[in-house]
Formats: sequence, structure tokens, C-alpha cells
Amino acid sequence: MSADPSLRTALASRADLEACRAAIKAGSRTFHAASHLLPLRVREPALSLYAFCREADDAIDQSSDPSAALADLEVRLDLAYRREPIDNAADRALADVVARYHIPRAVPAALLEGFAWDAEGRIYEDLSALRAYGTRVAGTVGVMMSLLMGVRAPAALARAADLGVGMQLSNIARDVGEDARLGRVYLPRDWLREAGVPADEWLAQPQFGPELGSVVLRLLGEARGLYERAAAGVAELPAECRPAIHAARLMYAEIGREVERAGGDSVSGRAVVSARRKLLLLLQAITASVHDPAVAGLWPALPEAQFLIDAVVDHDQRHGVRGDEMLGEGLLTREFVLALAAFERLERVDQGPPGA
Repeated sequence: MSADPSLRTALASRADLEACRAAIKAGSRTFHAASHLLPLRVREPALSLYAFCREADDAIDQSSDPSAALADLEVRLDLAYRREPIDNAADRALADVVARYHIPRAVPAALLEGFAWDAEGRIYEDLSALRAYGTRVAGTVGVMMSLLMGVRAPAALARAADLGVGMQLSNIARDVGEDARLGRVYLPRDWLREAGVPADEWLAQPQFGPELGSVVLRLLGEARGLYERAAAGVAELPAECRPAIHAARLMYAEIGREVERAGGDSVSGRAVVSARRKLLLLLQAITASVHDPAVAGLWPALPEAQFLIDAVVDHDQRHGVRGDEMLGEGLLTREFVLALAAFERLERVDQGPPGA
């Protein structure tokens, strides 16, 4: 893609990048371990991007005024896009990443908005509202990861957003009990009413019942459809990136299957995928990476995610940006060894203390 002359001198030093990596290793062990599935050229900017996202999430979540915290973060984002970041490692790294990979401001701005929705306790009345939330907190990540990999085609970006939203729906289905104990319910309110579950009354005394289970299973059905759509887009990615993305898709789908085996009960316990099962899914991911069907354009983008794709298309047209052609290397050797090492780390994470 076309190079930005301002990037001849990076704003972030090697110490800044190491600080971003260390922050993610300490604050999000699972993401840090899973990042080893990605080639280094994608892993480093991904960790830099995620370091800023973690700081933003914490800033909004810990603020007594989420709207004010969001406004402050939007100023930081503006400064990063002007290549005048505040004196902070994550902001300098962000400024380099968004410029180098031509990430339109609307994409990370939507992620910040999703964090604010969380902090303000927004209610999701229907599936469309929930998908709008999932687009912001996870679909944006899918789109940005695609851009880091050099893939900018609208159909591929739509599938990346599908994957992010599907993963968020799986998270919601898995965490119904945990969220309820924090006073939150993300399940669509209209679905709960249809099932005879008054949301506010249920939150006062969260217990599992078949009516609630039917709503959780319905949400998992939506996630499953998004995973099927997302699978079609992985062929658009560079070969050495496909195992990581397939692995994420398969493992989050497996979380859903664990909840389904419990009849939709994610209140009494939390679904966990065993290390042995993760390794089997990894093998399946590598197999899928070799035999990808190139049918990313079979479905339109989710209506709630279309604005992200439009933002990239508009940016690219205005700046003359084209995605680079990226070729895979050593898919079944080098990446497989790295993947096994990463999942050994993930197993240790699973056995570690809470807070991953």
C-alpha cells in the first residue's frame, strides 16, 4: 500500500513497543499468548493497537463519568491521527500503526463508543441493537486486524466484522451469570419478554431456567451463522495468518457448543474448553487454512457493521490506498510449531488465577 512520507521516522521507540507488549502480557495474558499464532509482522502492531484499546477500556470503565472519559479519549485519538500524540507509549505506537496501515479514524472511534456503552449500562432492546454493540466492541477489532494483515477488500472486511460480532455473541452467551451478578444483562430484551423472562425481575435474583436457556441457545444460533459467514472470508487473508483466525473462530464456536451441552445454562457455571480440545481445534484450523473456499462475497455486510466498511472504502478512495499482495510462508511447519507453543501458554493461562 502507499507509504506515508511522515512515517520515515516512527514516533514510537523500541522501548515504547516493549512497554505495549509488557502491558498486554500483564493485563491480558490470554490475548498475549494467542498473539503468538500470528506472524511477527502482524503481531507487533496488533499488540500496540491492543495496548491503547486496553488503556481506553480501563479509562472509561473506571470513570465516574463515562461520557467525559470518552471525550478525553477522542482527543487522544485525534492527536494520534495528527501524529501529535500525548506523551504515552501506547499513544505513540497507535499513531504509527494507524498511519502505517491506513486505519480510518471511524474504526477505533467506534470501539471507544462501544466501551462507553458498556460503562453507561446501555440496554439492548433487540438483536439489531446487540449487533450494533458487538460491531463496536469486537467487529472493529476484526476490521482493524484485517487491515494489519494488508486485506482491505469490502467483502473480506465484512467477514472480519462478522467474526468479531459472532465472538462477542458467544461471550455474551457464556457470561450470562457473571454479567447478571454485575447487574447487567446483554440478552435482547424482546427475546426475554417472548420467553416470559422479565429482565429486571430476573436480574434481582438471577437463576437458570429453561425459558432463559431458550434465549441463550437462540443467541448461540445467531453466532453460529456468523461463524459460517466468517469462515468464507479467511481465504482472503495471507496464508500465514489463516491458522490464527480459523483457530479463533473454531474456539469461540466451541465455547458456544459447551453452553449448548449445558442446555443454555451459563448461570450455574462458566463454559470452559479443555486444552486437549483446543489442540484438536488448532489442527482443524490448520487444515481449514489449506482448503479455504474463496466465497467471501456471498453475503452482504451486517447492516450494523456497514459503516465500518464504508469508512475504509472512503478512506482508500480519497488517499489512493491499495492492499499489498501478501504471500504465506511455511504454513504447515513454522506456524504450526508457533501455534503449539502458544497453546501451551494458553493452558498455563487457563490454570492461572482469575483476571486474564
